[in-house]
Amino acid sequence: MTTTAMRQPDGPAGMSHLQRALVLVLALILAACSGGMGGGSMDGTGSAATNPGGSSAQGCSGSCGTALVTLTDAPGDFVSYIVNIVSLTLTRSDGTVVQTVPTTTQVDLAQLVNLSEILSADQVPAGRYVSVALTVDYSGATIVVDNGSDTGVTIAPGDIINGVTSEPLAAPNPTRMTLTLSLASDQQLVITPNAIANLSLDFNLAASNTVGPSTTNPTTVTVNPVVTASLAADPTLQMRVRGPLISVNTTAGSYLIGVLPFYQPFTSSSSTAGQFTVTTTSATSYAINGSSYTGSAGLTALAAVSAGTLTVAYGSWDQSTQSFIASQVLAGSSVGGTNEASVQGTVLSRSGDTLTLANGLLLHPNIPGIAFMGQLTATIGGGTSVLEQGQSGSFTIADISVGQHLTLFGSLSSPSMGSVTLDASSGGALLQPTPVLGTVTAAASGLITLNLQSLGGRPPSAFNFAGTGSDSSNDATATAYTVAVPASLSTSSLSVGAPASFTGFVAPFGAAPPDFAASTLVSYAQTAGALQVRWNAPGVTAPFATLTGSELLISQATLQSSSEDVIQIASVDLNPSTLSGGLELVPDASASATAFAIVHRSQWMIDTYGTFNDLVSALTSDLTGTTTALEVAAYGPYDASTGVLSVEQLVVILDQ
Repeated sequence: MTTTAMRQPDGPAGMSHLQRALVLVLALILAACSGGMGGGSMDGTGSAATNPGGSSAQGCSGSCGTALVTLTDAPGDFVSYIVNIVSLTLTRSDGTVVQTVPTTTQVDLAQLVNLSEILSADQVPAGRYVSVALTVDYSGATIVVDNGSDTGVTIAPGDIINGVTSEPLAAPNPTRMTLTLSLASDQQLVITPNAIANLSLDFNLAASNTVGPSTTNPTTVTVNPVVTASLAADPTLQMRVRGPLISVNTTAGSYLIGVLPFYQPFTSSSSTAGQFTVTTTSATSYAINGSSYTGSAGLTALAAVSAGTLTVAYGSWDQSTQSFIASQVLAGSSVGGTNEASVQGTVLSRSGDTLTLANGLLLHPNIPGIAFMGQLTATIGGGTSVLEQGQSGSFTIADISVGQHLTLFGSLSSPSMGSVTLDASSGGALLQPTPVLGTVTAAASGLITLNLQSLGGRPPSAFNFAGTGSDSSNDATATAYTVAVPASLSTSSLSVGAPASFTGFVAPFGAAPPDFAASTLVSYAQTAGALQVRWNAPGVTAPFATLTGSELLISQATLQSSSEDVIQIASVDLNPSTLSGGLELVPDASASATAFAIVHRSQWMIDTYGTFNDLVSALTSDLTGTTTALEVAAYGPYDASTGVLSVEQLVVILDQ
């Protein structure tokens, strides 16, 4: 057993005892496992550390290689998180500093969940790079917290707080924060001449921000940036690259662009972050100036447009060939905000030809930057050209239904009464793959029924499904949302009662059921879950009906007496109090690392244990009839069919 004294925190008042305990336990775990991850230090002042004044990658001479830098984001409770990336620098072991992002880049980090953006593909001097510094500017930031409502809650600029200085990240205070990530010796970026080296950065929104005082009515967001690095691109994430066309090689089946990430406007004087080759295949689909193509026909059409035409490609990184393989290419007016106004969002409702969209990202060729619209109205009509990203065939406005994620192109009305309307009746619509997440309630051949958790990233309560069905009795419902799964996708890994997610397209308006056509699926039946059970003070004297070295059992009655009991898997909340036999906690025999702890709240002490059995022995001594338990938190694989959570980490908080 190891005993650690807890310092009473100076942090946000909204942080629970459970959160503090888990932070400390996590620190112990990381201390035990250190060596594979880099440690970071943060400069919250926006001072000289913001721009160390090193050489620019654009001035590379001599022996150089390509540093392919990508940026993604771990999920957080945010609808939108628009900030500016001011700089990204790499420091070589000899002290040489290379700037890989030549211009300030505006980004909505909340849009990077399940997506990896190529930030830079610049040539940099060969050598071993030992640290990365990322500077983010919060002046003009738009942060919208997801509180479960249709539009979320927008945080006032003065309520975005620097976690280092405790001052607002707004003028006259410094508005920039720089995070320096030191790369561990076995995770350093090695650049060799004429080769590509990957550096994947993950800006963890959940870990980087504390929302307070409550998630239902947030008033502040305190920022302590957390970024992790990997030397390999995540193969599970779709990759996106954007930039102006340089040339097309139809013989090689590829084209060359200058990298211009996210939503930067392109002019003849724009600086790009290196050049990048996009490889295409016979299955690559194209949307070029509003027309769709597949395979070589699309590459031929791309070759016919002028150099400098803006392009966006979605695809994946092939580690074996060190190449980017595109599944979808957009070019010209099919890229949002190029020639006309565009808005990217999710359809909340449809009435005739009028759409209500949520979480719209608005781009306009005459307006710099991007704007977040919590909700807006759009109109479509017979003159709206419709394409489906990555799909071939003929599509119409009938394919636009509730829940579909899409980009609309058209003319923008002048703001009136605080709202705007996009008229796409003579414009275009690009339907984009939409995620759906829920708990499996039934599984039949080729058809899965879900208790819907989210659609297009929004909660079911946000949608009005009227008109989606072949008649009103067949309109989609959140508690029985049906997903058609093609024969090419195996559903054998799915389990009733466990979460699953799908990517695909919503069924045409007025054509359900089924409500959704899947192109990919992810089963979370074997995915680790996070348990939290909390009892109001004074707590419970007997939290466990069974307390042995091989099992802790929380009975159904004890779970139902709690103020909160939830198992969260992949953002899906499961309710363990529905288990008639109670919730069983057993040690995970397959875990490579475990962490067990008892928090003595009154004493501000934490006792940590090397084995599950040692934890149980201590609990047996502590829970003698007068000491009460306030919270139980655990993490590990959960079997929904048996109600067994195999714990890798377990924390019990006692009022002692």
